[in-house]
Amino acid sequence: MADKGDQREDHDSGRPVTNDFLAGLGVLYHHCPSISAVDSIASDRSYKNRDEIIVSPQKMGDVYEEKVRMFFNEHLHEDEEIRYILDGTGFFDVRSKTDGWVRIRVEKDDLIILPAGIYHRFTTDTQNYIKAMRLFQDEPKWTPLNRTSGLEDNPIRKEYVSQH
Repeated sequence: MADKGDQREDHDSGRPVTNDFLAGLGVLYHHCPSISAVDSIASDRSYKNRDEIIVSPQKMGDVYEEKVRMFFNEHLHEDEEIRYILDGTGFFDVRSKTDGWVRIRVEKDDLIILPAGIYHRFTTDTQNYIKAMRLFQDEPKWTPLNRTSGLEDNPIRKEYVSQH
């Protein structure tokens, strides 16, 4: 059994998180039971490249725990982050308008789009396994900018705050 404070636990606040609430934060959720639905969204959003990642101790070996801790550091990206879950489960936590955490459980056939500039973090759940397709508009790029007070002056962050 995991510790009470284990990041991989559900941490259910008891408050429902609707698609409308997420959309107010700029987060888009789709259930895509077929790859053609993913292809359509990718085409609409000009995503040309994709790859797959498996996050699990079996696939990543000794670096698994370090990587999961790194993904769980609060950060933002200067590009949208779009993930289609092929297998397994995990959590994206995003910051609300009041700077509280909102936990979003993702599982097979879920597609989530996080807007550029939103503070977020990711973790697997207690199953320690997720397989996801990552989609990119151009060349694959994943540059996290960890949250600091100075990051509020980042133009992408400012644009996100002004829109949401």
